[in-house]
Amino acid sequence: MTVQQKNIGCWVFRLIASVIMLQTLFFKFTAAPESVYIFSTLGMEPWGRIGIGLLELIAAVLILIPRTTGKGALLGLGLMTAAIFFHLTRLGLVVQNDHGMLFLMALVVFCSCLILIYASYDQLTKFFRT
Repeated sequence: MTVQQKNIGCWVFRLIASVIMLQTLFFKFTAAPESVYIFSTLGMEPWGRIGIGLLELIAAVLILIPRTTGKGALLGLGLMTAAIFFHLTRLGLVVQNDHGMLFLMALVVFCSCLILIYASYDQLTKFFRT
């Protein structure tokens, strides 16, 4: 794999993770009924919804900046781990007849972040050594 191919691949996964997280912010920040339902079910409405939305915004922006991609991917991975956990334990795979799309999007972002963490290994080891 050439350096150019690796860069293109990283940008694809950056865009996938960031776009998915950014597009869900509209629903969290406007108190869309589905978001309110989810966070009410988890006992985190409204502050959990807003706080998670802010963290997803930070993760998406960090992922898009090449020198902070690893940090954003770590944050995104943590957020998606929690989302997947709650889907599997309290929410179910299908939330309000969404055909499992929220769960699927969490899995896609989770996998994208894992790949970005692997690709940013050198960046992250330098960060944690300092």
